[in-house]
Amino acid sequence: MLKTLSRRLSSSAAKPQQLAQRLISSFELPEQTGAPLSVAKLAIEKTTTPKEKLAPEKLVFGHTFTDHMLQVPWSASEGWLEPKIVPYQNLSLDPATCVFHYAFECFEGMKAYRDNHGKIRMFRPDKNMERMKKTAARICLPTFDSDELTKLIAKLVELDSEWIPSNRGYSLYLRPTMIGTQASLGVNPPSSALLYVIMSPVGPYYPTGFKAVRLEATDYAIRAWPGGVGDKKLGANYAPGILPQRMAASRGFQQNLWLFGEEGYVTEVGTMNAFFVFKNGDKKELVTAPIDGTILEGVTRDSILALARERFDPAEWDISERKFTMKEVADRAKAGTLLEAFGSGTAAVVSPIKEINWHGEAVNVPLQEGKESGVVAETMANWIAEIQYGEKEHPWSYVIE
Repeated sequence: MLKTLSRRLSSSAAKPQQLAQRLISSFELPEQTGAPLSVAKLAIEKTTTPKEKLAPEKLVFGHTFTDHMLQVPWSASEGWLEPKIVPYQNLSLDPATCVFHYAFECFEGMKAYRDNHGKIRMFRPDKNMERMKKTAARICLPTFDSDELTKLIAKLVELDSEWIPSNRGYSLYLRPTMIGTQASLGVNPPSSALLYVIMSPVGPYYPTGFKAVRLEATDYAIRAWPGGVGDKKLGANYAPGILPQRMAASRGFQQNLWLFGEEGYVTEVGTMNAFFVFKNGDKKELVTAPIDGTILEGVTRDSILALARERFDPAEWDISERKFTMKEVADRAKAGTLLEAFGSGTAAVVSPIKEINWHGEAVNVPLQEGKESGVVAETMANWIAEIQYGEKEHPWSYVIE
């Protein structure tokens, strides 16, 4: 079957890197055996020593964790074992555990919110589960039933719901993680794994309002490439980006704008997807890079595209997922047809951009007069927040009853 698929792909007009991506995506792992993931088997052990909660204004992203965590072990012979909610605790792992040596690790980032009526909501958890399954399969970790994991996470959120601040702009950041736990130095698919979820109360990304950032267009280091795993939520994708980010910071820039190839295609900004707004004659264009292996399939990215296509007037707007270069951005800035730019992601929702340094040249991005963002960034932040906090009912809001 694999040879047939390879011949069929080779006969198409697609580029080699596109063929590689399709070939990997089309490969099906052997059917997993053993017990499925099941919320019906959940056991809960409540903490006897609750932690002291910080005042909301003192929260620092990812530094404070709730009282409990979810743990679900897996083995190749037995499948998914009993899920447990236990007091937040250290993990005990053999020094030879494969996650330490070969990076068998993936994760997700998502949030839970408290609405004005006290109900707890998660934002589009189905998209996070879909992406985590794709990522796990790519590195030969076990997959799972998305609905069951969502229900397990909801049980954890419900137990620690008092950790979610009631103030608008605050939320509970959820970090589902899966690691290979086989203790062996052989480079093979792990025969055991651990799925766990930890949670951290967080405040607004911009406590005093938007703060537009300055970027350094980066082509001396490559974040991702076609046929690679830059479109997956792997921990191994993040550490290599820290040094270029520190280099950019030493020159006064908050983040990198990652470019790819000799053409200088725009891909992502830092750890976020990137959006630009262009003026094309009588119409405007909201544009972001396509899903081609060089960018993450962001949940916020997908939400922005969906909302724009639903609510922007098609007579006035084109919503595009296409390749575009840093040269196009710079040329449009000079011509006055670059209207706005921003990043998108779970932590900030949107992060406005005011300047991009490209080979020593400052490419200035317009902002609204007297504000630190453009119109589209501000609009999208408001639209998404209305759904997240239940101010507008929407199918994307998963209410924990």
